[in-house]
Amino acid sequence: MSAPFRVSSSFLNTLKALFPENASRTTGLSASTESSILRNPWYIVAAVTFSASNRPEGVPRVFEHVLEDLRRNGSNHGAAVAEEKLLAQKLREALFKSGLISGYPKAINALKALHDVMPEELKETNIQRDTHISLAEYSNIGNNLFQSVYGEKAGSVQGLLNSIYPDMGWFSKTIGYGVVYGHVETLSALETSYMLVAALIAGDTPQQIAWHLDGARRSGASLEEIQAVRQLSMEAAKFSGVQWQHSVPEIDLPQN
Repeated sequence: MSAPFRVSSSFLNTLKALFPENASRTTGLSASTESSILRNPWYIVAAVTFSASNRPEGVPRVFEHVLEDLRRNGSNHGAAVAEEKLLAQKLREALFKSGLISGYPKAINALKALHDVMPEELKETNIQRDTHISLAEYSNIGNNLFQSVYGEKAGSVQGLLNSIYPDMGWFSKTIGYGVVYGHVETLSALETSYMLVAALIAGDTPQQIAWHLDGARRSGASLEEIQAVRQLSMEAAKFSGVQWQHSVPEIDLPQN
């Protein structure tokens, strides 16, 4: 029988400290109500890594740790409620999106573990995506996001997906980047790029890791932030028992 998977507050604080401070980073709340706690996306990276590493029990520990930080911060009641709801929704959205990378059984298990500790007032009962948008519209949304993520490589990557199986190319652009990743109202495009890197590192897929390290840079991350996402993902995955068969790609430095 394996030992229980325990994630200490000390370890979570170590992960949190890996991310550089950035006062200009936003969370989706108005500047007058947001705190600095949610500006650090370490919790998104950590939760997704635990989920993708098949350690769903680590996800509620991340949530409870950040929730405690928010409540200790002492925001006024209105701001505190908004921050707690945003935290819950960002984690749900990150886990949902990560299912396309790690597999939805893992995402479901992680969402269930999170749901089990979620206060009633922070649970979600409404579908977040627009169910009235046509697939053609989602395809346009997906194409725009795909272009922004892959940049000059977008054509060759889309061509690869189309050539290996046309349904893969259609699914990636319309469902993956349109319906799933293209919903950026709660989890921004930049935070979505961090989610992708975290899930891919836990999954040991170097080609896609390299693509999305570049994609995070195109989405606005600094070199220091991308390095932090890579290191944080590796630390959390290693802690979860992941053993890589391949080297985790380094970050390509911009050419002068």
